[in-house]
Amino acid sequence: MPSVDQKLAMAKSCSHEGVVAGAKAAVLATIATAIPTMASARMVPWAKAHLNHTAQALIVSTMAGAAYFIVADKTILKSARRNSFDNATQP
Repeated sequence: MPSVDQKLAMAKSCSHEGVVAGAKAAVLATIATAIPTMASARMVPWAKAHLNHTAQALIVSTMAGAAYFIVADKTILKSARRNSFDNATQP
């Protein structure tokens, strides 16, 4: 049975893995969203008329935030599940 200190260390490593994976996903989502958003705001007549700079920034930041939280959550859960199965006692 792991001690309290070992459990705390596992929790910290799980959350750190989640933060790193979430940050990578946020960077990728920012790039993948910013390029078409900026291009459409310059070329598509409807977007040119209705999407000011604030709206474009809101679209990009919303996607980056969503990607961060989704990937971080999935990574933390995967890591916790892996640690749970690794530490399970065999009958």
